[in-house]
Amino acid sequence: MEMTVEAQRIARQEAPRQSARSGEYLTFRLGGEEYGIDILRVQEIRSYEPPTRIANSPHFIKGVVNLRGVIVPVVDLRLKLGCDKADYNALTVVIVLTVRGRVVGAVVDSVSDVLELGADNLRPAPEMASSVDSGFITGIGSVKSAEAERMLILMDIEGLMSSADMGLMDLN
Repeated sequence: MEMTVEAQRIARQEAPRQSARSGEYLTFRLGGEEYGIDILRVQEIRSYEPPTRIANSPHFIKGVVNLRGVIVPVVDLRLKLGCDKADYNALTVVIVLTVRGRVVGAVVDSVSDVLELGADNLRPAPEMASSVDSGFITGIGSVKSAEAERMLILMDIEGLMSSADMGLMDLN
């Protein structure tokens, strides 16, 4: 039985929300925002090369690449998450992830660094209006530096990549 996008959104909101945990996070930019994902999900970071397009795939799935004999689907997170524009330039990279035993690529604007976030740097994900899908946000990371305080949107990248609307994982 196939769930509608609305039903999937409601199910995610009703499911117990995963909260961010202390640990190391790879930080990257999508549009004007900075995000963080669990470093343990990251296999490697590659420069962006146009993938081979797959017919009838959703607009956010850019295609596939051959990574040392493994066919890897490539998702443009900027398109998936509704960022204003998706320009491809010298800073655009693909973060190669291992999610539920499957290798997938995520296109982002740029990669910043790896940060260690302790419990004192983590805040719960904000409650959002029902029209905003915040089901893949696990929390907010606060990073203080000499210049200013940075806010990181911490993502459940495994939940996002394995969601039914992505169509990348066998959910049975």
